Amino acid sequence: MDPSIIEFIGEKSMISIIPNFSNEPLHLIYGSVGPFRAGFPVYVPLWLATHLRKQQKCRIVPPEWMELETLEEIKEEEKRSKFFTKMPSEHYMVVAQLVMSTAPDDVPRCEELRTIIKDIFDIRESKLRTSIDAFIKGEGTYAKLDNLTLLEIHSVRPILPYSLDHIARYQRTATASQRDTSMLGLSTTGGGSGTGTGTGTGSMSNSFLTQ
Repeated sequence: MDPSIIEFIGEKSMISIIPNFSNEPLHLIYGSVGPFRAGFPVYVPLWLATHLRKQQKCRIVPPEWMELETLEEIKEEEKRSKFFTKMPSEHYMVVAQLVMSTAPDDVPRCEELRTIIKDIFDIRESKLRTSIDAFIKGEGTYAKLDNLTLLEIHSVRPILPYSLDHIARYQRTATASQRDTSMLGLSTTGGGSGTGTGTGTGSMSNSFLTQ
């Protein structure tokens, strides 16, 4: 999946804005948003929020999870646990990146948040790569990892099919080699019986010649 598609999916996340204009509801393909009343918060898709913010028609209200204390707790839990913790948003990286790049003035302690969110992503990505390494070395055929986001899965997608393909080729080669070895063993066993019979015949011939 292309990163632009992941971003497109993430942009459908709903986020609160405070518009500085009034307007009737907007009827979109997948539903209606609004009405818009100046100074009153309303939930809209992220793509619409960033569009209105660029036109200076609203202020974006960061999601509740985009607070430094909350993200610090998530980071510490992610470091302590050997499993993946459930993230507050399926598209936390897309949401955070778009909000902070479009409206940094609307996000308190924006640079600190940017750093800690990147730290969380790096910790999870490192954990994911370690899990994949153990999976490949263990010659597993399937694995289940809970609480991964779409972007995180995509970050390791290129290497996983390549590695699994090599494992499958190795297993096919090993199976074929083992089969050939077994067949060779059966052939050798059959040849030994023939030799035994031949030896008996040889003994009889030698006795006959001796006589």
